[in-house]
Amino acid sequence: MNQVTTDKLMQDLRVAVGDAEELVKTTANQTGERVQQLRARTEESLRGARARLDLAVQAVDRSARETAGRVNTQVHEHPWTAIGVAAGFAVLIGILLGRR
Repeated sequence: MNQVTTDKLMQDLRVAVGDAEELVKTTANQTGERVQQLRARTEESLRGARARLDLAVQAVDRSARETAGRVNTQVHEHPWTAIGVAAGFAVLIGILLGRR
């Protein structure tokens, strides 16, 4: 999954969990056994979702750091290749922007 999609997914999940937490707080003064059971299940689900979300964020962060480390190693081991690739992309972008 690309980084933009992953970031958007994480942001959407945070918003959903936050909204659900707010709903639980808002219904705190509601009475009745059914409401209390629903609140308890929702709170438990939210705790689990928060934990899984934190694990997902950690995994994405770890993966990004590992990838950046590998790229850094490759650039240091092959600097002229990296310069050539960067120059090629610069030329390609220049050509594409020059068409406008």
